[in-house]
Amino acid sequence: MSHYDRDMKYLNDKRIIYRRTPTTDKPTATYEWGDFYEYGTHEYYALFQSKAKITTYRSLLWHLIVLWYLNLDLTQDEFKEVAWHMSQKENGFVTFNISEELFNKVFYDVCIYDLEDAPKNKPRKLVFKEFSGLSFKEKMKIVGRMVGRNSITATEIYDTMLMLYDDNEKITVAKIADGLGCSTRTVYRHMTDELKREKNLLNKEL
Repeated sequence: MSHYDRDMKYLNDKRIIYRRTPTTDKPTATYEWGDFYEYGTHEYYALFQSKAKITTYRSLLWHLIVLWYLNLDLTQDEFKEVAWHMSQKENGFVTFNISEELFNKVFYDVCIYDLEDAPKNKPRKLVFKEFSGLSFKEKMKIVGRMVGRNSITATEIYDTMLMLYDDNEKITVAKIADGLGCSTRTVYRHMTDELKREKNLLNKEL
């Protein structure tokens, strides 16, 4: 493993779940490329899809909460071992050094999270199959076909941001507009403050 690679073998050897399709939300339609949710789903989790690493405490906390939520069969000690491995820079998941004191703080914050509630996750209208082999442009053609340029909302913009992120592409308004087949003005009109913050955070992790 190079210094820049994540130690995914560790997670795989321990059979840690880090990707899950919706469990209770039912797709509006299913296609060969994946599923379409007309009103969006919050139940899709897909960690470590891109080469981007975790760059902030907040992002590390969210990743760990999602991992424990998806692996409820782990004991606290077992999960602490996984969390420690992920938090060490040399294992390729984070870009910053984390002291034992800071690790204990983040682990405490994870432990007090109510796992009865699903971790906050933005809605996705389109969930592509894991090994669809589709390029960003091919995915955006599907988005245009399923959504249409007159129905663009914050959800479509966020979906496009994640597709760019998954392809290790810097997220810009121009790229979002090009992908959605609309004007940059339309993107700006629907770009909430939360989306702007998320765009900045995703770009920092590239």
